[in-house]
Amino acid sequence: MSNDGVNAGRRRFLVAATSVVGAAGAVGAAVPFVGSWFPSAKAKAAGAPVKVNVSKIEPGQQMVAEWRGQPVFIVRRTEEILSNLEKIAPSVADPESQKSVQPEYVDPKVRSIKPEILVLVGLCTHLGCSPSFRPEVAPADLGPEWVGGYFCPCHGSRYDLAGRVYKSQPAPLNLPVPPHSYESDDVIVVGVDQEKA
Repeated sequence: MSNDGVNAGRRRFLVAATSVVGAAGAVGAAVPFVGSWFPSAKAKAAGAPVKVNVSKIEPGQQMVAEWRGQPVFIVRRTEEILSNLEKIAPSVADPESQKSVQPEYVDPKVRSIKPEILVLVGLCTHLGCSPSFRPEVAPADLGPEWVGGYFCPCHGSRYDLAGRVYKSQPAPLNLPVPPHSYESDDVIVVGVDQEKA
């Protein structure tokens, strides 16, 4: 069979149709790919600021909120707890919180905006386990010097009630203080800096 019988019009139509289908397929593949560059509504909500009403936290007690998929510990500290922070300062690795993650607007010694309200990310700085809240004084398993704090059950790191890690622990740093601000006396917004509020 010779090429003399080739229909040039039909060939042009087939090339054009194939090109159109190929371009449509490329656009169809590109739309979801480009869409994956933008966070979903669920991802945006997970990173959004969280409002927490702290009015119902009893003195010496803790509540746990969630921000960015992480536990946030919020403690109402008593005068006794605050005075114990001074007493145990020589026992903690970074008493002035110079190496730790925290906003500049928190007091580095008590690690909070208001001394009575502590806000911490509840993940151990060693391997990311969630430490247990242990507010009791001198429990049998933690010893007579224990004046309350956090104990990581994974590898035994100990923190005081300012989230400061004790010396010679597996955890290298104090518990992080997330950005937060006060919307009112009783409402904390975790995820929004105090300066920008």
